[in-house]
Amino acid sequence: MTSKPTVLFVCMSNAGKSQMAAALAQHHAGDTVEIHSAGTRPGTHTNEQSAKAVAELGADMSDARPKAVDPELARTADRVIILGTDAQLTLPPDARGTLERWETDEPSTRGIEGEERMRLIRDDIDRRVRDLLAQLA
Repeated sequence: MTSKPTVLFVCMSNAGKSQMAAALAQHHAGDTVEIHSAGTRPGTHTNEQSAKAVAELGADMSDARPKAVDPELARTADRVIILGTDAQLTLPPDARGTLERWETDEPSTRGIEGEERMRLIRDDIDRRVRDLLAQLA
């Protein structure tokens, strides 16, 4: 039996984007992929607007709590994905998987704030998550 792929989503605070990606991936993939999220400088709580935005698509991040990157998980994950441009992470030389960065939409640079901003970010992340899951299938 083949083990299921492991994906680690990372952003700086692990309060918004990486938690959204993890919740959406879990929602779409079920138990076919092992999903984790973490932050390079984790915050103290998740972003309520992020949680509300993913809930609109049926995903759940209500139990999510920000946490730091586990070096062992970063070493053993098949895919490590950094969301946004703020977080910086280098995989160890013996890492099993690949590292990539998703430069996600940032509507605030266009003057878009609040729920509309979060939905645009969510939709960008959701599209990327669905593409990733198709690659892993």
